[in-house]
Amino acid sequence: MQTNHSRIRAQQRGIPPLIDQILDAYGQESYDGHGGAVIYLDKSSLRRMEKDMGREPVRRLSTWHDAYNVKNTLDGSTITVGHRTERLRRR
Repeated sequence: MQTNHSRIRAQQRGIPPLIDQILDAYGQESYDGHGGAVIYLDKSSLRRMEKDMGREPVRRLSTWHDAYNVKNTLDGSTITVGHRTERLRRR
């Protein structure tokens, strides 16, 4: 489930709905300490994707390998989406 805010941000940032589904299926989860979970793709996520889909489809999605979404830990709704511009700080 996406919030209206996350749909607007995805459109503004050029992130298609397919990427949200890929993040849910393959992404790593890291809690942000404010009631949200940041979901992003890392090397192990990309390897699992290559194993399931093949190398070429994953290569074609490389534009969005830096995408992330933030989910509410209470109801699982997507709060926002974006592109990582710097390394994620893990606690």
